[in-house]
Amino acid sequence: MLIRSLLLIVSLSFSVLIAADELTLNKNAPKSYFVKKGDTLWDISAIFLKQPWLWPKLWRLNPDINNPHLIYPGDELRLVFDEQGQPMLVRGKPELKWSPRARVQLKDQSAISSLSLDVIAPYIKYSRILSEDDIAKLPYILGSDEGYNSSIDGFNLYVNGELELGKGYGIYQKEKPIYDPETQELLGYNIGVVGTGKVLRSGDSDNNVPATLYVDGVKQEIRSGDFIMPVNENQQYPSFFTLKPATKSLRGLIINSMSGLSEFGKLEVVMINRGAEHAVEQGDIVSVKRISPGVVETSNGPTYTKGASRWNRMANVDNSDYKMPEEVVGEMMVFKVYQQVSLALVMRSSKPLRLQDIITSPMEN
Repeated sequence: MLIRSLLLIVSLSFSVLIAADELTLNKNAPKSYFVKKGDTLWDISAIFLKQPWLWPKLWRLNPDINNPHLIYPGDELRLVFDEQGQPMLVRGKPELKWSPRARVQLKDQSAISSLSLDVIAPYIKYSRILSEDDIAKLPYILGSDEGYNSSIDGFNLYVNGELELGKGYGIYQKEKPIYDPETQELLGYNIGVVGTGKVLRSGDSDNNVPATLYVDGVKQEIRSGDFIMPVNENQQYPSFFTLKPATKSLRGLIINSMSGLSEFGKLEVVMINRGAEHAVEQGDIVSVKRISPGVVETSNGPTYTKGASRWNRMANVDNSDYKMPEEVVGEMMVFKVYQQVSLALVMRSSKPLRLQDIITSPMEN
């Protein structure tokens, strides 16, 4: 009996995994598409698929598209079906031809990428979210050889710690605290880079000799007390991301936008209140949902809660007489994961996304 139960669980789990990876075409998917400058593999896949994160299955290796990372503007892509009835893209009659040695390219043309990595690179290289305890452990600036705060480069800073000679460091300041809107818990602090530098002298903590950091780049005024971290430590990003739906149990909120705007769209970077401790991983795809406006019944018929009388609003503590549905308004890809929060790139939005919009796994749609 136990063996049967285990086999049933395994088979059901396998069925769910298969269903999650099954390609579903959009109703208005075209039969062909001409690649344009600025397209990404995600953008093109979203034209054909309801789940664009499954683009590797659509761009399967075949005689016509040997490497989907080498698709160029002007190429014609055609939608066909294999022997099992699964969709795949093949090359039509491209404007750019293959030769036995190399592909001939027109001026200023380059292969399209899978994602817009240039958008997220600065956040991966410099952006950090740290706790008060994390910040307290970092070496900080004592002063400079000029004897005052500075907003130009080309001077020396003295740091209370031993640093690695010749290594590059980022200079940071603490920004606004981040609170979870659901629990009011302090999740940490955004820290912003204000400059960069290289170590000229490593320092000697035992004898109270500070390290020397030569400043080679300044974004804003550098002050005593600013703290430093190695630029390259855990801050490299991959040439491509392995995309997959987030875990089915995931549910959270958009709590911040890196642009500081309350509404945002495609290719904006946002923060969600879920991280490693919620099983979020780099490359996770999440859906963005929004609850439809509440409706209350009045003596004059149904009306939106926001337009109802004060009496009708007070009589309904849930702000609606009906449990209004959540509608999908976009998708995002998680690219940087912290313990309690993550950064995500908006890949698609059918309308402007907002702070407090709900994030879930696409498998919940």
